[in-house]
Amino acid sequence: YTFSLRSADFFALQPRQTLALCSDRRGLCINPNRQCSGKRYNVPPSAEFVARVAGIPTMAKLPYQDTAEGLDAAFVGVPIDTGTSNRPGARFGPRQIRVESAMLRAYNSGTRAAPYESLVVADIGDVNVNVYDLKDTCKRIREAYRKILATGCIPLTMGGDHTIAYPILQAVAEKHGPVGLIHVDAHADTSDVVLGEKIGHGTPFRRCVEEGLLDCKRVVQIGLRGSGYSADSYEWSRAQGFRVVQVEECWFKSLAPLMDEVRNQMGKGPVYLSFDIDALDPGFAPGTGTPEIAGLTPIQGVEIIRGCHGLNLVGCDLVEVSPPYDTTGNTALTGANLLFEMLCVLPKIKYY
Repeated sequence: YTFSLRSADFFALQPRQTLALCSDRRGLCINPNRQCSGKRYNVPPSAEFVARVAGIPTMAKLPYQDTAEGLDAAFVGVPIDTGTSNRPGARFGPRQIRVESAMLRAYNSGTRAAPYESLVVADIGDVNVNVYDLKDTCKRIREAYRKILATGCIPLTMGGDHTIAYPILQAVAEKHGPVGLIHVDAHADTSDVVLGEKIGHGTPFRRCVEEGLLDCKRVVQIGLRGSGYSADSYEWSRAQGFRVVQVEECWFKSLAPLMDEVRNQMGKGPVYLSFDIDALDPGFAPGTGTPEIAGLTPIQGVEIIRGCHGLNLVGCDLVEVSPPYDTTGNTALTGANLLFEMLCVLPKIKYY
């Protein structure tokens, strides 16, 4: 997926062409107009020269590799919906996000971030889950993320239902200790037992608290809404020390001021970002398992992620995209763009 080009051929190209080509067959940045450092980077091919519909889908048309070795950040899929309580289909989320991610380009025009001039990034495929056994799947996820994190790579995860946050955070906390959490969602996902089961997409953050994986004074939940099983569905979260931002506090306003406060709350410690696509209103993101009306806008979703710039992010996920309910592909497209925004706020990203 990176261009193979001899130096003599490169400098024979017209100026407009040289602006579009950044790497040789090894992924080495060779374009002086990009002011690259000379470090080896993986640069996706430009749609100016390679049709978006061509090639095997990887996230953002990045190169694929088997492991996280040598990577600063990696996109990884966790294709499960075994923990889903309502509409299934999130097991196909990573695949569809990759397809829609062909629209992504190399630079963030809004923030001027240049992720592929800053970090070595690739798509490392999917965790080999067990679609018949959720507990075994959690074990497989935990072991896979231990290996990813051991390399120093920051994982950017495509779900999959929200159950996956629990084993991922087990691995993250093993490496970093209790972490801060920015949780963007329609639901708190702090139930104790659902239908007799303690593991599912409605329980991950209860399990994380019980196991000491979270620094509870550095947890914020944004966008919570919908009917509940009690008059105060978020009492337990507040009792743990979480900051709860219900959706009514977000209506009709920019969330940039909120994120100023969140950055102060998170401080310099490690932070994990978990973004459930159902945080967005189903008018914008209908392809999800448990939709709730009156949600966040995509603009607010982007504001939240961009507001994480400067934090010590050690991992991110985008979960609950369900392609069977996403007839236009817009939910997966939105998910792909939000994942790109996450990449653009990781530590050490270069901005023009």
